[in-house]
Amino acid sequence: MTAPTCGLAAVDHVQLAAPPGSEDALRAFYGDALGMTEIPKPPVLAARGGCWFAAGPVQLHLGIEEDFRPAKKAHPGLRVTGIVEYAARLEAHGVPTEWDAHLPGHRRFYAHDPAGNRLEFLEPEPQAG
Repeated sequence: MTAPTCGLAAVDHVQLAAPPGSEDALRAFYGDALGMTEIPKPPVLAARGGCWFAAGPVQLHLGIEEDFRPAKKAHPGLRVTGIVEYAARLEAHGVPTEWDAHLPGHRRFYAHDPAGNRLEFLEPEPQAG
């Protein structure tokens, strides 16, 4: 059997929505609180508003949606290192965190961005041994 020459390779980015006029609050949250770097949108897309952020290979794109309503359950899961310190960083920026112990082998918490988007932050538990 011949191996396929095409296929899914990776997640390129995650798109989240936000209400019109929220870009400054999003920049403060994703840039300052989360420590991501804003990356330029292509000019044709920049005219639509919103902003894009990256941290290493992870990209989050925030697009403007006129009749925006945040999803209640849908969310990106973002893997972090030093999760306790990372949660403290968010809390120092006034972002409430909610710890959840229901994923075996991981420490995780949830937080919401200024638009109300739910975000999951997780880190695998160290392996005993």
